[in-house]
Amino acid sequence: MNASPTTNRAGIHAAAAAAVTVVLWASAFVSIRSAGTAYSPGALALGRLLSGSVVLGVILVVRRAGLPPRSAWRGILISGVLWFGFYGVVLNWGEQQVDAGTAALVVNIGPILIALLGAKILGDPMPPRLLAGMAVSFAGAVAVGLSMSGEGGSSVLGVVLCLLAAISYAAGVVAQKPALGQAGALQVTTFGCLVGAVLCLPFAGQLAHEAAHAPVSATLNMVYLGVFPLALAFTTWAYALARTTASRMGATTYAVPALVVLMSWLALGEVPGLLTLAGGALCLAGVAVSRSRPRAAASGVVAEPQREEVP
Repeated sequence: MNASPTTNRAGIHAAAAAAVTVVLWASAFVSIRSAGTAYSPGALALGRLLSGSVVLGVILVVRRAGLPPRSAWRGILISGVLWFGFYGVVLNWGEQQVDAGTAALVVNIGPILIALLGAKILGDPMPPRLLAGMAVSFAGAVAVGLSMSGEGGSSVLGVVLCLLAAISYAAGVVAQKPALGQAGALQVTTFGCLVGAVLCLPFAGQLAHEAAHAPVSATLNMVYLGVFPLALAFTTWAYALARTTASRMGATTYAVPALVVLMSWLALGEVPGLLTLAGGALCLAGVAVSRSRPRAAASGVVAEPQREEVP
């Protein structure tokens, strides 16, 4: 049975939203290099969340989206606490304690955890192509991290923080998925961001003190992180997540390390080595495999549930 034009358009829109997300999330790594030199982990997380909340709040009011229904609040609260709030703080802190290779190894287990939790809690299917693609992408992400790490060391604290970041990211995504069945992507993202900002309010004094002494470039990068990689990218993520499974969306984020390599090359003049390029290629190849469908499905025969047909 051939897919309808409406289904095809929905698939194209979801794929475009996912692409916007991974590009903006990759760009965040470049901006964090500037903002992270002037702002501590908690202050940076709060400043980013406040910037994103303002932008999302204005859009919410202009579009008259209103409050999410009561049934969506559980997922919004859990994802807001774990992903928008806790994840940002512990990731910023953890990456100050370990080298890039260790961070890549630990943090990039997040998509794998999403697949496992999605299968257990949401009943997401785990087709062989998805598992194979994630394995290839994970190997590529580790190669990129190892090749780009310097002489920095690793601490037990840093590894634990990165592990907590990966777990909170995965749990937040899986909690967000059901909420998107009850509320719109803009609503879920806006109120999740507000929950994260409230959680990080204890860092308000630190943010005010550091903002008074930070260079303008660092503050602008913090605002950029809130407006684009957070407000816009988290909304496009939610839009795409509502139209596919958590497992497939998690696998898509493995394109981020490859894009970071490219952006660092173009924006910072950091010429990648052969191992870095090979790792980036593996990341993209793994994403392509995980997002592909069996030949029967691609030719129009429905071989998987409808939600799996949306890229």
